[in-house]
Amino acid sequence: MEHMKIRTRGGRAVRRAPRLAAVAVGALVSFSVVAAPANAVPLFPGGPDIPLPALPALPPPPELPQLLPPFVPPEPEIGPANFATPSINPSAGETVGVAQPVVVRFDAPVADRAVAGRAIRVTAEPAVDGEFYWISDSQVRWKPFEFWPAHTSVTVRAGDATSTFRIGESVIAYADDDTKQITVSVGGEVVKTMPTSMGKPGHETPNGTYIIGEKHRDMYMDSSTYGVPVDSPEGYRTYVEYATRMSYSGIFVHGAPWSVAQQGVTNVSHGCLNVSNEDAKWFYDTFRKGDAVIVSNTDGGTLPGWDGLGDWNR
Repeated sequence: MEHMKIRTRGGRAVRRAPRLAAVAVGALVSFSVVAAPANAVPLFPGGPDIPLPALPALPPPPELPQLLPPFVPPEPEIGPANFATPSINPSAGETVGVAQPVVVRFDAPVADRAVAGRAIRVTAEPAVDGEFYWISDSQVRWKPFEFWPAHTSVTVRAGDATSTFRIGESVIAYADDDTKQITVSVGGEVVKTMPTSMGKPGHETPNGTYIIGEKHRDMYMDSSTYGVPVDSPEGYRTYVEYATRMSYSGIFVHGAPWSVAQQGVTNVSHGCLNVSNEDAKWFYDTFRKGDAVIVSNTDGGTLPGWDGLGDWNR
């Protein structure tokens, strides 16, 4: 039962609290009903509807400042040369293969190699890491740690001499004595396979990576050029076509029509890679200075790094 306070006024009892409470509750209910909009949501289950205030529109995001390119420290100044104007190979404007080293030749022996090295710079686009190595006091070379990327642009500065050249498409021949086949890859894709006959017992073709040198449309192969008289049992002077040099020691890829029956079967040459005249012409037309030939699985040891075209075997 609801309790209330009772007072008397003039002998008459007066009930006030319940009426005041009823009025207050009625006023609250009346206010809630009037204030609630149609889209309001309850504050809690069963509770009164509370209108959601409209959110103000967000301002557009500020423009970000343009990022600066990464800082590239300037290259140190090239040192003073302690040599006269040298020759640089490859020469300006040449296009060479992915195995080609840079060769700097001096007119006179260099007394201080360290000073000379600071006066020589090799730069490439894209950048390529590599190393210098001295062949003699009159010649220093530079090559990348791995084959050049195809289509690289290279600039060499040596004292007051400069050469800018370009690396061509990757062209690599793989000569395998197990299969007696030469497999040619251009741009990473195999484009041709040809049978070959390599060095016979006692004249085994060395293993290793060879760098293509000069090419001859035709020439005489002469054993006396490496110390074997032409009139000796192992001597010869033979006319060949489409000869492509791959070592200073006299190894070529060349046409050998006399050994076509042995090509792909057995080794009968004095170290060269014998192929048919047709295949020799294709090789001659396809390969350029600086392309690579990789020989494997022979009993001929390894082509020495000092051969001149054996730099990758150092």
